[in-house]
Amino acid sequence: MSDEEIQTLNRPTAARTAPEQIHPTAPEPAVAPAPTWLGPVLLVGIVLAALNLRPAITSLGALFEETRTGLGMSGTVAGLITSVPALCFAVFGVTAPRLSRRFGPAAVVCAGMAAVAAGLLIRPFASNAAGFLAASALSLAGIALTNVLLPVIVKRYFPDRVGTMTGLYSMALAAGTSLAAAATVPMTDALGGNWRTGLLVWALLALLAVLPWLAIAAAARREKRALRAAPATAEAAPAARPDAGPGVLRSRTAWALGCYFGLQATSAYVTMGWLPQIFRDAGVSAGTAGVLLAVTMVMGVPLAFVIPRLAGRMKNQGPIAVTLCLFGIAGYLGLYLAPAAGAWAWALLLGVSNCAFPLVITMIGLRAKSPAGVVKLSAFAQSTGYLISIPGPLVIGTLYQHSGGWDLPLAVMACLTVPQLILGVLAGRDRTIEDECGMRD
Repeated sequence: MSDEEIQTLNRPTAARTAPEQIHPTAPEPAVAPAPTWLGPVLLVGIVLAALNLRPAITSLGALFEETRTGLGMSGTVAGLITSVPALCFAVFGVTAPRLSRRFGPAAVVCAGMAAVAAGLLIRPFASNAAGFLAASALSLAGIALTNVLLPVIVKRYFPDRVGTMTGLYSMALAAGTSLAAAATVPMTDALGGNWRTGLLVWALLALLAVLPWLAIAAAARREKRALRAAPATAEAAPAARPDAGPGVLRSRTAWALGCYFGLQATSAYVTMGWLPQIFRDAGVSAGTAGVLLAVTMVMGVPLAFVIPRLAGRMKNQGPIAVTLCLFGIAGYLGLYLAPAAGAWAWALLLGVSNCAFPLVITMIGLRAKSPAGVVKLSAFAQSTGYLISIPGPLVIGTLYQHSGGWDLPLAVMACLTVPQLILGVLAGRDRTIEDECGMRD
């Protein structure tokens, strides 16, 4: 991060507080500058949080067959397991604005990271599918809250660098995803071959992520107390609610973003949950299948940094959405025709296609004018999107079980890419939810 970006974080609180949080006619309260350590610690916290947003899912994908056997799951129950992330993200993500208003976004992200760590610590000791599901849901609830609030934190502290900072944490997210996919099987073998141990080690990374957010949340509490202790002239002015913003239900762009998010999430979670199994059923070894998933995920590391920066410089992000969807169609077609022979190529193509996630996160930041608008749009788009994506992995698992192969599930996934392309074009248009809802800045 440049010195200028660090200085942005370390400006006096009143100078960087979002406009809607202080009444426009009120004098700014004299609040002490933020501590000099906050900028670097916030950067580390964002990166560590992003690193932990997917290992709970992709580490399971790498050991899914062993976990299914160990817990006695049927194909339908296994499909339900792969649908749980989307369900948790939808249910818990929608609570993020209310929790953020009550406790502050930093405190909620800190609690979210603690929930991720707790769930990953408990999950390997489950003796049945129900206990495993409950522990997974705890981790996924923490991920859901962080999913929604990281774009908000970026918009608040880096309002002029949304693309760059979104790219940074998207790159960290992709790195954590691919690391878990590639390293879980080798680590499991090195630690004795027990799938429970292989899943347990990822709790350590989550525990590490809690530490910077404890400091960030403490600084946010001190900032809040300082604002409350500001001169009476500043306190007397009625402050707008932190989550005040436009109503998103009347915005066509918000709905396009939500539906686009849903279809890209469907593709992502089917890939993370089932791609290793597709390769293994085609004759690829378990270790190689895990590496292929890692290749798919690692494509997001450089592209997750490049795509948001590129999208942030464009008025219309539709062409990027179209390009990513075409890569996805090619990848599914390849898996349909020659899953083993072209395995590396299909993994690369699907890896590029899955970069729709950093694109849609960037568009959320661009389609609202204020942090308050981003809070609402992020919660709406992600919750709506994850609700839409819930049936996807379950349907794919059921089709796989009853059709006896992957031809039908892959054809369904390729067909779903077409409406995703159309929605990406609609969501990428140069407009904001405030404009569509007739709101003024």
